[in-house]
Amino acid sequence: MPTTPTLPGSPSSDLTGNPSTSILDAVSKPSDLKGKTIRELNQLALEIRDDLIANVTKTGGHLGASMGTVELAISLHYVFESPRDKIVWDVGHQAYAHKILTGRRDRFPTLRKEGGMSGFLSRDESEHDAFGAGHASTSISAALGMSVAEAHKTAPSERGRVVAVIGDGALTGGMAFEGLNNAGHLDCPFIVVLNDNEMSISPNVGAISKYLNRVRTDRRYNRAKDELVERLERLPQGDLLVELGKRMKDSFKEFIYHSMIWEELGFTYIGPVDGHDIRATVEALRQATDIDGPVFVHVITRKGNGYDPALTDTERSHAVSAPVSANTSLTPVPPKYQDVFAETLVEIANADDRVFAITAAMPTGTSLVKFAKAHPERFFDVGIAEQHAVTFAAGLATAGLRPVVGIYSSFLQRAYDQIIHDVCIQNLPVVFCLDRSGFAGDDGRTHHGVFDLSYLRCIPNMTIMAPKDENELRHMIATAVDHTSGPIAIRYPRGAGVGVPMTDALTVLPIGRSETIRTGSDLAILAVGSMVLAAERAADELAANGIEATVVNARFVKPLDEDLILDLARSHGAIVTVEECAASGGFGSAVLELLSAHGLNIPVKVLGVPDRVFEQASQGRLRELAGLDVPGIVATARQVVASRDAIEVHVAVAAPAN
Repeated sequence: MPTTPTLPGSPSSDLTGNPSTSILDAVSKPSDLKGKTIRELNQLALEIRDDLIANVTKTGGHLGASMGTVELAISLHYVFESPRDKIVWDVGHQAYAHKILTGRRDRFPTLRKEGGMSGFLSRDESEHDAFGAGHASTSISAALGMSVAEAHKTAPSERGRVVAVIGDGALTGGMAFEGLNNAGHLDCPFIVVLNDNEMSISPNVGAISKYLNRVRTDRRYNRAKDELVERLERLPQGDLLVELGKRMKDSFKEFIYHSMIWEELGFTYIGPVDGHDIRATVEALRQATDIDGPVFVHVITRKGNGYDPALTDTERSHAVSAPVSANTSLTPVPPKYQDVFAETLVEIANADDRVFAITAAMPTGTSLVKFAKAHPERFFDVGIAEQHAVTFAAGLATAGLRPVVGIYSSFLQRAYDQIIHDVCIQNLPVVFCLDRSGFAGDDGRTHHGVFDLSYLRCIPNMTIMAPKDENELRHMIATAVDHTSGPIAIRYPRGAGVGVPMTDALTVLPIGRSETIRTGSDLAILAVGSMVLAAERAADELAANGIEATVVNARFVKPLDEDLILDLARSHGAIVTVEECAASGGFGSAVLELLSAHGLNIPVKVLGVPDRVFEQASQGRLRELAGLDVPGIVATARQVVASRDAIEVHVAVAAPAN
């Protein structure tokens, strides 16, 4: 088992003298922390905060989330020996101080940029990133697996400690409790550190949050402990009795908190500990290493600590955006798709009291906070619990209500079984609104919503739509709420719309009907959602070079507008499909299946996201890399027309003379 360094210096000596040079400049790896005094570690915390503010306010990133964990990161790396000991940060957006302490300080100017440092943790980026994740509630399960692996090493001297660091927001996820339950059963050496700041992105909700708040604010334990110490010190040999009292702390605490859930799950509970007090946090972690079984260390922190804007607005400062130049033109910035979604849903709900809105800890990210203000009694934030959100919606639907589930596309992947088993098999009219579909930009590979068309299209009873612009999104939401014969999904991208008027009345669209935007004779370009505008621009460029394309806004991925597609295949003889989703199993695949079923063997090119993982970059750059920009569509259209022409020439040459 790794040894833990003692804290050098007495309490008085820790507070004397100022560091003559920057502490941070001398730290490039976790081992550089060993032997430093508490005074130096506190100074290091200040310097890390200054460094984070200077960098992240320029690059954008999860500033508030990471400002609250600076002392915790220092304490973890002071006590443990990474990478031998494994520190698993849940999600990773609160681990910027960890990145600095593990040799990546010089890379912060590249944070969340193409080719730069990830905003989350990545095993590809550092040996100190024990597990990569961009979705919450995975750390306990992953770390428990690592702990079991360490226990299976033959030589005890080779075994390292494993620590899972999870926020109280992520603790609302059911997977976290599955891991806790299993850990208590296995009873192996394993440490869970709860970073408790009362927040995820938005304020936490649910019974677990209320329970933690009671523990966090219950003064009975601390008051009783202080009174006991005071009385013991008055007695002869009081100092010895105080020391005895410290040794009795665990049993005394268990007496006060006899019903604590962590103890019932098989963990030894330590805390609550002030997560901004390095000495207290180090001592709690050291105490945890002396226990052979699972340990739960409850650390209290403040999100955004040390950054005034984050302390006054913890939700907005969870993540900050890079500065952008002011819009000096007279052209107004189009509204964001997420805002159009929420405002339209409020408008519909004003006239229909059957409409309910559900989100999974993302009321701001989905803009459903607007719905919550307008109809609080019909809004539900279920916490980081996507599986529950979907089945909860299914339950509402059985009672004749119109539940609308607003979740990021990549997050909805976590509820796949519930979509199939609880909604689609029972053909319940649940509306799924998939925000951040397509490339997510600087959030990177864990957040790209490029699989939804593929994973939804194969499920029976599911209807799928994608709007070409923000105005069409309004009509699709109205269509979805009106659709009562089964589940229906709408996918839309991150960011602003294209700037079209939104003054017309809401209209219910005919299910399975597409829209022909322009007509041509040389080929048909069938585009989905965010790709429609690019297809139109590509058609303009093709026309300038003598190739006339029909452009179709598919609107529906399932069901397809089969009659139109078959007519275009027969009349044009060449088709290009374009979608900002995985090329495998998506809209283009559906078109190929349709043509095959009708024996139409014509040149078809499926343009979609290639079968590889895309890292972080701007949305425009990612589309370019995937061949989904205007030049990519133009080049593909030329190829498919050339293929059709070559086939026609071959057929003409091979035809027998009369």
